[in-house]
Amino acid sequence: MDAILKPVTTRDDTAAATRPRPSREEVEAAVRTLLAWTGDDPEREGLLDTPKRVAKAYEEIFSGYFQDPAEHLKRTFEDVGGYDDIVLVRGIPFFSHCEHHMLPFVGEAHVAYYPSEGVVGLSKIARVIDIFAKRLQTQENLTAQVVDAIDTHLAPRGIAVMIEAEHQCMTMRGVQKQGVTTITTQFTGVFRDDPSEQVRFMSLVRGGRRD
Repeated sequence: MDAILKPVTTRDDTAAATRPRPSREEVEAAVRTLLAWTGDDPEREGLLDTPKRVAKAYEEIFSGYFQDPAEHLKRTFEDVGGYDDIVLVRGIPFFSHCEHHMLPFVGEAHVAYYPSEGVVGLSKIARVIDIFAKRLQTQENLTAQVVDAIDTHLAPRGIAVMIEAEHQCMTMRGVQKQGVTTITTQFTGVFRDDPSEQVRFMSLVRGGRRD
């Protein structure tokens, strides 16, 4: 019997809690239908267990719907020896899936903030990226959600987020252009108000990279 899991609600998916979640059997049946639609035989030996494997893989790939970023941002540390300058976590690898084609996009996220009353554990920033990335996404929405979560729970003096990713919906289908990178940025507080802070952020992100 499947465990009863309810999606964690956020500002833009509060309707998720009221939607019934299909059973594992329904998911596996849907995968068998897709296999048949592609032109293959769901009953051949190599595909017999594919519906179960896909369902299990999707539980992991889209586990962000059942995780709350607030759980990772609620604990802060105020004893930082008077440090009040920029905190940057650079080069956080992630993968997500385009909500338009359900194909992967893969890249790196760079997150910086100016602490207000405390700092959060560095690994927690990476966990927040993963939580939002493990949902059906657009890169623009992913960028905004990360900013919103950090702003809501840390209330820093400013946030800068930059995400760089390659989208398989451009490389595997459609225009089929390999190596094209999409960059999105969002700034709040001192980063938004002071262009020199944006330059500093970009310089720190690019500094020392092996491009």
